[in-house]
Amino acid sequence: MADTDDIDINEAPGTPRSAPLDYHEFPRPGKLEVRATKPLANSIDLTRAYSPGVAEACVEIARDRSNATRYTAKGNLVAVVSNGTAVLGLGDIGAQAAKPVMEGKAVLFKKFANIDCFDLEVNETDPKKLAEIVCALEPTFGAVNLEDIKAPDCFEVEEICRERMNIPVFHDDQHGTAIVVGAAATNALRVADKRFEDIKVVSTGGGAAGIACLDMLIMLGVKRENIWLCDLHGLVYEGREIDMNPKKAGFARETDLRTLDEVIDGADMFLGLSGANVLSPEMVSRMARRPIIFALANPVPEIFPDVARTAAPDAIIATGRSDYPNQVNNVLCFPFIFRGALDVGATDINDEMKLACISAMASLARTTTAAETAAVYKDEQLTFGADYLIPKPFDPRLTGIIATAVARAAMDSGVASRPIADLDAYRQELDSAVIRSALLMRPVFEAASKARRRVVFAEGESERVLRTANAMLEETTTVPILIGRPDVVNARLEAAGLSIRPGHDFELVNPEHDSRYRDYWQNYHRIMARQGVTPELARTIMRTNTTAIAAIMVHRGEADSMICGTFGQFSWHLRYVTQLLQEGTLNPVATVSMMILEDGPLFVSDTQVNHQPTSEQIAETVIGCARHIRRFGIEPKIALCSFSQFGNLDIDSGRRMRGALEILDARKPDFIYEGEMHLDAALDPEIRERLLPDSRLEGSANALVFANADAASAVRNILKTKADGLEVGPILMGMGNRAHVVTPSITSRGLLNMAALAGTPVAHYG
Repeated sequence: MADTDDIDINEAPGTPRSAPLDYHEFPRPGKLEVRATKPLANSIDLTRAYSPGVAEACVEIARDRSNATRYTAKGNLVAVVSNGTAVLGLGDIGAQAAKPVMEGKAVLFKKFANIDCFDLEVNETDPKKLAEIVCALEPTFGAVNLEDIKAPDCFEVEEICRERMNIPVFHDDQHGTAIVVGAAATNALRVADKRFEDIKVVSTGGGAAGIACLDMLIMLGVKRENIWLCDLHGLVYEGREIDMNPKKAGFARETDLRTLDEVIDGADMFLGLSGANVLSPEMVSRMARRPIIFALANPVPEIFPDVARTAAPDAIIATGRSDYPNQVNNVLCFPFIFRGALDVGATDINDEMKLACISAMASLARTTTAAETAAVYKDEQLTFGADYLIPKPFDPRLTGIIATAVARAAMDSGVASRPIADLDAYRQELDSAVIRSALLMRPVFEAASKARRRVVFAEGESERVLRTANAMLEETTTVPILIGRPDVVNARLEAAGLSIRPGHDFELVNPEHDSRYRDYWQNYHRIMARQGVTPELARTIMRTNTTAIAAIMVHRGEADSMICGTFGQFSWHLRYVTQLLQEGTLNPVATVSMMILEDGPLFVSDTQVNHQPTSEQIAETVIGCARHIRRFGIEPKIALCSFSQFGNLDIDSGRRMRGALEILDARKPDFIYEGEMHLDAALDPEIRERLLPDSRLEGSANALVFANADAASAVRNILKTKADGLEVGPILMGMGNRAHVVTPSITSRGLLNMAALAGTPVAHYG
């Protein structure tokens, strides 16, 4: 075991050691906790969870061992096992010191793929004994992730476990690295216009990861005779005796050459999994044209990218570091390959599944970057090319795309014990788990797909809007129309790496020069002439006010709906919407926001339109809420919320709420509503039962209508900031779906959701 006094912790500049130590220690030590997934609040729960009810589950599992995945957490539980003999960057520090790394691995499983995980640090360095320990754990886990076990021991441990265990065993240091390298190499060769079967590969590092990467490159088409493997002792050649094992021997060359410097000439690809600065600029200059350099040693790579480019400006480079493009990071692979394997009950993670993972990952990098990913990496250029070969870890599409590809490969190759009948539905389910609004928005997107509506965005120069337009073209049939200056729009499309272009993929309305300008200002003047708007002011507004331009387009029938409000005050935008689109029965009644919480959606109204609504306005708001809640396939249960509770206070808000209740009772609507009541009574049926036993509301309300905007807005903001609520909205009710005014905090995903809502004809929801 290494002497900890000799361990050199290489920190990023300006990062004191106290920061990561405090992160691990406070507010409570470690990075994990165990939480119950079933209630344990009373004696009934206790008898079901433990004695005597638990015996029923035990009997079923004893009858059929596969029932363990039905009645226990096994099917979603992974063991991360290490003996701490090869911890990245630290070496042999022992099992106990490796625990923070293994806890971190468990956190990544949970964060990226919602897989539960126990980290197991084992004081055993004998590979056979370690394998015996791991094999004995099979009843507990659905899969095993081996981690940070030195080579060649790791090969032996994995081989024994895979032979004896009927669940996936995956040494991530080997195969996870190999898969990500395979995906990066696939796309690097595409950029360099080369083929696997033609390239010469020179590799440094004969450890577990290095050997696995070479094996993977061979599976992808590289010829074994074109691979030159070097380690600390130079080239691996036939007859060499020092530091050899069967895995290395498989790459031994019959040659008189002995060093990296001697074999690098003409190499198309350098694969480094060794140590700092082993590749010199002079060596790089002797590589083939457009060399591919994967310098993956951490924290100091075999060569830094800027140094490599002094010798080969056209080099395509990847590292293991997060501060350079193309970070080869195992987190791109292991959570998602395990997700797919667990979900089909795979008995192994085989080559077919690994290759499927590579193909899916490489293909994803070649598509347009997700808006959520761009928001996380806002200072980086995420357009496929030399500096973007593989996706980023926070790309929300990774789970659905990779896990589905892996699951399909497991089924096709015959290792799936629980095949999935509908893989498309499976992927939708995975996407819903990552993109929290996906499941609830599905009915809206389905309704929108049956119509072809035109939606105009007032702030068409915004990157969020541009990304939304791109997503609309990929995911919906709704036609985006953007208002913005062409030079600005084109520059921002280029900067964002979006391939869509005005005039081809979407209509662009230039406020500075449009052939309809005269018609627009004259239309606007006719509508507003007796409200103090002169011809000159009308001309100015139609040159400078994009919200007014969007409203005029909807008024003239050139668009079916408009979306505005990504900057500025809601009331300012609503003013122009009301001026130009309010007519007949169309008028802004209120807004409703769907807050997506951990335990389901909760609708909140009215945060924007009526600051102190009358009884009539409250009743209209309740009716509008019910109509819009049903758009999401949910039956409304609406609570009228006030400081007064079931008539106990003679105050203004109580009187208005009671008046609204009378109006609703007279109309006899076909949905559940109740009031007036406190918020806790609306959400907790036990509290409500004590106050009003014969309440018409059953269970918890799923919609809250407030007596004033201050209360509604406060609840909405608390749910967003303290309850991690995701907002869909605000949805403007009463305008026949002709206009929606969003808020400046909205994301591109939020705008896409609003576009889907705007893309649904009003007939779909009454």
